[in-house]
Amino acid sequence: MEHLELFFKSIFVDNMVFAYFLGMCSYLAVSKKVSTAVGLGAAVIFVLMITVPLNWLLDQYLLQEGALSWLGEEYASYDLSFLSFIMFIATIATMVQLVEIIVEKFSPSLYNSLGIFLPLIAVNCAILGGSLFMQSREIETLGLAFNYGISSGIGWFLAIIAIAAIREKIRYSAVPPALRGLGITFIITGLMAIGFMSFGGMLTGGDDAPKAEDKTAIIKNEIEKETEDATETVSLVVDLTK
Repeated sequence: MEHLELFFKSIFVDNMVFAYFLGMCSYLAVSKKVSTAVGLGAAVIFVLMITVPLNWLLDQYLLQEGALSWLGEEYASYDLSFLSFIMFIATIATMVQLVEIIVEKFSPSLYNSLGIFLPLIAVNCAILGGSLFMQSREIETLGLAFNYGISSGIGWFLAIIAIAAIREKIRYSAVPPALRGLGITFIITGLMAIGFMSFGGMLTGGDDAPKAEDKTAIIKNEIEKETEDATETVSLVVDLTK
C-alpha cells in the first residue's frame, strides 16, 4: 500500500512540472513534437530510475551523519552531508553520459532531434530535485527510492507528452498573435497545473473526512451551544423587563 500511494502521489500530486515547475527548460524547448517529447521523457525516466536509488545508497551509507559507522566506531561521528550536491550531480552526470551513448548508438535520429537538451539532462533540476526530495523526505528503503525515481520520471514524462500533444494541435488554432509560442504554452501549463492540484484532494480527502460518530458529536455540540445561547438571551430579556 505504501508503494502504491507513493507511486500515484509522485505522479499526480507531487508532479515535478505541475507541482514544483522543475525541468521547465527542457519541458518548453523539446515539447514541440510528440515523438521528440517521448524520447526525452523516456530518457528522464531512465535517469531518475537509476540515480535516485544510487543516491539513496550514497546518502544512507556515506553522506549522512553516522553513515560511516559500518567502517568502524571511529568513523561514526563523521558527517559528509555537505558533499550531497557534488555526489548527487556526479552520479547524475555519469548516468546521463550512459544514456547519451545508448541513444546515439541505437537511435541517431532521436539523438539529433534532441540536440543539446540530451546532455543537458545532467543539469536538469527535475533530475537533481528527485534525489534531493528523496533525501529531504527521508525515504526509508531502497525499494521506495526506486519507486519514487520511476514515478517521478513518469510524472515528468506525462507532463511533457501532454503539452507536446496540445502544442501540435494548437498550431491549427486561432491563437492571438501576442500569445503564440511560449505565451500560450505557459497559460496551458498553468491550467494543467491547476487541474493536477485536484488529485491532492482525491488522495487525502478521505483521511480528513470526519466519521459518522464525529459528525453526530459535532451536531450535538452545536445544538447544545445554540440552546445555551438562547437561554442566556431569554434571561437577559427577562432581566431588562423587570
